[in-house]
This record gives sequence, structure tokens and C-alpha cells, in this order.
Amino acid sequence: MGEQPIFSTRAHVFQIDPSTKKNWVPTSKHAVTVSYFFDSTRNVYRIISLDGSKAIINSTITPNMTFTKTSQKFGQWADSRANTVYGLGFSSESHLVKFADKFAEFKEAARLAKEKSQEKMELTSTPSQESAPGDLQSPLTPEGVNGTDDERVTPETPQPPEARAEPSQNALPFSHRYATANEQTKKNAISSWATVSLTGPPPPPVSSSSSINKHWEAELAALKGNNAKLTAALLESTANVKQWKQQLAAYQEEAERLHKRVTELECVSGQTTVIKSQKTELNQTIEELELALRAKEEELERLKAEVESANEFRTQKDSLTQKLLDTESRNDTLEARLGDLEQRLESIQLERETFRKSLRSLLELLDGKIFELTELRDTLAKLIEGS
Repeated sequence: MGEQPIFSTRAHVFQIDPSTKKNWVPTSKHAVTVSYFFDSTRNVYRIISLDGSKAIINSTITPNMTFTKTSQKFGQWADSRANTVYGLGFSSESHLVKFADKFAEFKEAARLAKEKSQEKMELTSTPSQESAPGDLQSPLTPEGVNGTDDERVTPETPQPPEARAEPSQNALPFSHRYATANEQTKKNAISSWATVSLTGPPPPPVSSSSSINKHWEAELAALKGNNAKLTAALLESTANVKQWKQQLAAYQEEAERLHKRVTELECVSGQTTVIKSQKTELNQTIEELELALRAKEEELERLKAEVESANEFRTQKDSLTQKLLDTESRNDTLEARLGDLEQRLESIQLERETFRKSLRSLLELLDGKIFELTELRDTLAKLIEGS
């Protein structure tokens, strides 16, 4: 089935700066998907992360790896094969804890797979050492001379292990035993074939010439069959020897690489104190940055609240401005009406003044008439009294 994803999360990916070995270098501009993959054919667990089409994490989990939580939202682990240190920044502490638990779980599974692989290699190598010589010597037994099918020579071929998550120190001795067993198998097969070919079959009992010829023909046919079996076994053993030699060369190269790696690690171990102090400084720097980030987040929240209040004030300002414009237009209308009323008032006042003057003249005229009527009354009264 190949590799299948078994757990995924999102985080910001970092790698340690290869030049300074102190600073973190971000390998992704934003949070990306980080997944655990399991290869069922090789029993291998890997951590893989892609940024677009670029693989920014490709780390195989080994039993000697350790995932370290350096803060509430940040964790890291060292990959000796990639010669780097990976760091992951999570959005919450729960995501970090879940990722760390999965790392420990798959690390233990990788360790168990490695132990099973080593046990399988040991079980495969041990029978090949014991059974191969005995099987190839069987043609010298009476049943082998008679050419029965039950004693067919098939040297046991050790199967290579399915997959090795990490090169083990027992790989070279296993290959050495494979090669030793195969060389012994080859020598036994050659000696058996030479013995049968040189000594020939045992002498038949004394009988008639026809029975002797039949007996020798049967023995010759049996010897030919055994010779063909031995030849096939020899060819198969030769092929196995070539395969084991290739495996031995690969294991030797792996042993040399591991020896060089051990030397490098011994050199690096001398810098453990410096690395610890650098780690402490990095932790302090990370804590300071986290505090600064929290302060910035609080300031950002405050600014957001101020922006929201400013938006509210702007809305109120717009409504008040509209009301002011409406009021100004109404004020202009009222001023125009007031001008008209003032003009009308002036005209009315002029009319009243004219009317008042008219009334005064009428009153004066009426007073004259009344005076005249009074004098006329008095005159009439005097006339009446005199008469």
C-alpha cells in the first residue's frame, strides 16, 4: 500500500541556521500542514511537510530521536541524517502536546520494528549456517545415490530483512556469517560431486551380463540425475554468494559511514556545554519574543477597539453633519420667511399709521361737529326757554 498519512496538524516550520547554529530560520511564510506518514512495507515512520511543491520537512523517525518542548507553543527535534534541527511553532499548547505524544508513540513503534527486524535477521541467518552443509552432503547417502525426489538438493537461501529503520551494529557479523555459510556450502557441494565422480558407484553383485548392464545403466542414470541436481545447487549457491558479497559490501560501506558519524558525534559531544548555554539563551530569547508578541497582540486588540470606536464616532459625525445641513437649509428657509414677514410688518405698520392719521382727522372733525351740535342744542334750549 506504500506510505499513508496517519496524523496531520498545522504549524510554522523553522530550521536551525547552518552557519551560526544559534538562530532559527523560517522555512514557511505561513502555517503549513505537518503530517506523520507510515510505510507498511518497510515499517518506517516519517514526518513530511510541503510548502506548495517544495518539501521543507522529510525526517525519518528513529529510536534515538527526542522531541523537546522548549516553550508552551514551540517544539524541536534533531535529525542526524539531514544534519539539521527542525522547529515547529503551534497556535496552541494542546496542538503541541498532541504532536509530542504522537512523536513518542511512533518513536516507540520504530524501536519495536527495529528489534523485530534484528530478530528476524538472526533467525534467518542461523538456520542457513546449520542446514546448508547437511543438505548438500545428502547425495552421498544411499537414498541420494538411488536418485529419490525426497532428497532434492536445495540450499537454503537466507531472505534479507524487510526494512531497516536504522543501520545496526550486527549487520556486518550477519553478512560475514552468510558469506561463511555459503562458502562452506559451495565447498561441500564440490567435494560431494568430486567424490561421486571419482570413486564411482559401488560394485554390483556377480550375475549375468544383461543384469549387470541394466544395473550399471540404472546407476549411470542415477548419477546423471544427481550430477544435474548438484550442478543446479552449485549454480544457485554461486548466485547466493554474489548476492551475499554485494550485501557484505553494502554493510561494510554502512559500517564505515557509521564509524565516521560516530567520530563526528564524538567531536560534537565536546561542544555540549556550549550548545546547552546556547539553548538556554535561545529559550530566554524565545520567552522574551513571546512576551513581546503578547504585548503586541494586546496593543493590537486595543487598537482594534479604538478603530471600532473611531468608526462609531465617524458614523455619529456623518449623521450630525447631515442633521446640520438639514438645519441650515431649514434656517435659510426660515430667514427668507422672516424677511417676507418683516416686509409685510413694515407695510402693515405704514397702513396702521395712515389709518391712525385718518382716525385722528375724523376725530377732530367729529369733535368740531359735536361742538357745533352742542352750541346748536344750547341755542335751541335758550329759544325754548325764551318762548
